[in-house]
Amino acid sequence: MTEVHADTPAPASSGTAAPGTVPLLEVTGLRLATTGAATGPTTLLDGVALSVTAGECVAVVGESGSGKSLAVRAVAGLLPDGVTVTEGSIRLAGQEVRELPRAERHALRGRRIALLMQDPFTMLHPQLTCGRQIADGIREDLPALAGARGRRERRAALRTETVRRLFEVGLPPGIADRYPHELSGGMRQRVATAAALAGDPDLLIADEPTTALDAANQRAVLDLLRGLLERRGMGLLLITHDLSVAFSTCDRVYVLYAGTVLEQGRAEDLRRDPRHPYTAALLAAEPSAHTRHERLATVPGSVPAPGDRTTGCPFADRCPHAAPECRTAPLPLTPPPATAGPQGPPSRSTGDRLSACVRLSEIGADLTPPPPEPAATTGARTRTPGEDAVPALRVRGVRRSFRSDGEPAVRDVDLTVRDGGITALVGESGSGKTTLARIAVGLESFDRGQVEVGGLPLTAGRLPTRAERSRLAPQVQIVFQDPYSSLPPLRTVGATLGEALTAAGRAPGGSRRQRRHQLAAQVDQLLTDVGLPPSCANRRPSGLSGGERQRVALARAFAVRPRLLICDEAVAALDVSVQAQLLNLLTDMQRRDGFAVLFITHDLGVVRQIADEVAVMVEGELVERGTVSEVLDHPGHPWTRRMLDAAP
Repeated sequence: MTEVHADTPAPASSGTAAPGTVPLLEVTGLRLATTGAATGPTTLLDGVALSVTAGECVAVVGESGSGKSLAVRAVAGLLPDGVTVTEGSIRLAGQEVRELPRAERHALRGRRIALLMQDPFTMLHPQLTCGRQIADGIREDLPALAGARGRRERRAALRTETVRRLFEVGLPPGIADRYPHELSGGMRQRVATAAALAGDPDLLIADEPTTALDAANQRAVLDLLRGLLERRGMGLLLITHDLSVAFSTCDRVYVLYAGTVLEQGRAEDLRRDPRHPYTAALLAAEPSAHTRHERLATVPGSVPAPGDRTTGCPFADRCPHAAPECRTAPLPLTPPPATAGPQGPPSRSTGDRLSACVRLSEIGADLTPPPPEPAATTGARTRTPGEDAVPALRVRGVRRSFRSDGEPAVRDVDLTVRDGGITALVGESGSGKTTLARIAVGLESFDRGQVEVGGLPLTAGRLPTRAERSRLAPQVQIVFQDPYSSLPPLRTVGATLGEALTAAGRAPGGSRRQRRHQLAAQVDQLLTDVGLPPSCANRRPSGLSGGERQRVALARAFAVRPRLLICDEAVAALDVSVQAQLLNLLTDMQRRDGFAVLFITHDLGVVRQIADEVAVMVEGELVERGTVSEVLDHPGHPWTRRMLDAAP
């Protein structure tokens, strides 16, 4: 591929290929299925079709379990064991990829197709410098390298080319000599991007590249990808569950659900005038950084497992507009009728605007309901705890350094979480939020200062003793970000919750049979409280979705009935629909039981919906705090203003 430099005019990106133009990527009728199962193959993707032209950014959106990552892994030839392509075509610049020998398909990766993963740590080797990892992917046939004579000259040329690649992603030359763990999350993602593009691919597949980043770093990475796309004239296929990211970055969007495309079209058309109930439901569930609502709109239920999918529309069981024919009728993608969207003139039914809703002509006017009513206040709740009450958490002058010669992770922080209130702690990755949370629950020591949890003091310079932990547990519990690693994988949900109840001293008395029966009843009640059926008690975490696992993690924390609940990015890795369900659940339980919450997040939309007060943390310091309306409506610190401006 001929490289396009920054001073070369960017190719036009119309969203559709010009007549007679061969798409860079064209997938038609793609079907994937599991193999080797005793019950026979199970369909994972059912007739997926999509295309990407050179200079175009295309998004594939949908909840976890919809098949987004499987679709692009099929394109890259990286399907997991036990999954195979049973039907369909994958063409790269007109060449059928499935017909290539294995070695030639393998050679496509890095040279024609590159994959950028969600977590840069999965792409970057922790023991190699960033420069080495970029250099390893640079093509040997580049003129600067091919013309080098001798090892020293070649090494100098490779260094120059590596520095140029770093400059292309907005990083200084010194990053070449640093290791991934020495960089922030946004910088690591830029290095991973440079490494992915080192082979000058025609197509970049970015799988959830901004999920763990704050708004400013998210915007920077998306702008970077868009700029690289236009300068290089390549194609970009973006996989995300965040519709706001897709609409703010991409030319066209495919909405995937349960292995089937339900809607596709220009991003702006889908944003202002969704033509499928699923697209409309996802849009309604997005939290706003500007308006607080009494309750977030939710999508009830979850994506059906591959073996549970039936004929007809796979969304029918969750759709408020479903009729009997939705469960039996075929699902062809057809142009929707022209309609007047709520924010503009009637949308044109262009050839790439397609919907699979069989009832669209009947329900079209109901797909974009008015936004939910704003809450009576965007600041604190009407019920506020007494000013004289002992706070759930009081931090004074706390400092924590991990290296004697390094900058402290937490520096002289003062923070109070009032009893019965919800305080949001916001900041980018590496700002010290999680370190402060771990100090509050006794998982991390602090060098100096004062920490009191529910009036119980912690001692500087050491971790709590076993006896101190026993007294601390009823005061504070924590729910971590990753629901996949926070639960014992080999224990049933019932056993995990039963252990939490026993440790909290809530296990019943009586005979062994009576204790077992009553403990099971308490476990069932915990599951019911977090919106799960009691039958989940017999399942292991591997049998649950990400949202269900996080509900179990909440139930385990609630088993102790803590005075303070710390949620450390507890909804960051979840789909917007599941996120809305959990935020509503947490708000309902907090209002009912009156515990305090320290909610750690980088998402200002989530802050607006759930918190009474907010504290902003930058590079280990608290730089701004106040009620949500004070801080988000009238930000005083540049970081807060930058986050609000960067929100998609």
